[in-house]
Amino acid sequence: MPAKPIMNKKQRAIAPAPTKKKASTSKGKPPSKLYRLFVRTFQFILISFALLVSWVVFIQWKVQLGPNQPSLPKQVDVGIVLGASLRNDIPSPGLQERLDLALELYKQGRFKQLIVSGGLDHNGSKLTEAEGMRDYLVKNGLPKSSILIEPKATSTYENLLFSKQIMDEKSLVSAIIITHKFHSSRSLDIAETIGFKDPLVSGAESDVLFMPYHDTRETLAYTNWYLTKLQLKLGLK
Repeated sequence: MPAKPIMNKKQRAIAPAPTKKKASTSKGKPPSKLYRLFVRTFQFILISFALLVSWVVFIQWKVQLGPNQPSLPKQVDVGIVLGASLRNDIPSPGLQERLDLALELYKQGRFKQLIVSGGLDHNGSKLTEAEGMRDYLVKNGLPKSSILIEPKATSTYENLLFSKQIMDEKSLVSAIIITHKFHSSRSLDIAETIGFKDPLVSGAESDVLFMPYHDTRETLAYTNWYLTKLQLKLGLK
């Protein structure tokens, strides 16, 4: 067995210290499939939420701003009142606001004929919306002969589509559509899409409706209309 070399103190002081082996550093593990799925799902939810908020803001901007149109002419061929619910076969307070606006425009001489449009409510009503509106107008002084009834419509699209069919049958061309202000922009867009000639909308301000509910409902209805409009353009409806 070889003898270990004898080292004096000086040699031991300058002798290099034994080097420690560096701990082997392993590379970080790649993210798991579950983690990557979580990140992608979160990104999708975030983008979807941002798009949804943008869409709601866009629709509410259109609803609150209302349609950009000229002032009402002195006279048109016909006024069209868009229906809303009856209560015990009597127009609801909101619908009465539309009818009161129609009465005011009639007295101003804006039109000599009215179309009242609306089908049967599923709330136990025995009269259609159109019949209930006619009775209210007659009770408030309009001649029954001046009122045309459209009793089948169940949506704003049908209100205007079926009313236009009556206009075509009666050779009526120009119209003022009567509704609420929050409903005006969509109503005008529908009228233009289905072929009304230079339609105009007169919208009533409401003192009786709970507007947060109706603004939210209008956002959903406007979205549904854009889908219907796309189907019409593609010839699917």
